[in-house]
Amino acid sequence: MPRAVKGSLIQCDPSIKALILKIDSDYRDIVFEELDDTHLLVDPSKISFIKSELNRILAKNTYNPLDDDEAAK
Repeated sequence: MPRAVKGSLIQCDPSIKALILKIDSDYRDIVFEELDDTHLLVDPSKISFIKSELNRILAKNTYNPLDDDEAAK
């Protein structure tokens, strides 16, 4: 018997999709289905969590030249 689940469709590039799948592997029950290379069906109650985790991961991997100036002081 088919079952229906309420989800949110996320469209992103493959690199962001890989990060979301990494978040899902760490925390579970976030991604319902991988639809193709650029679309995911996710739990709508976890959208804000996904955004905050993506911001944290991307900020950690971003070069900020002002950080070098502050470290030199």
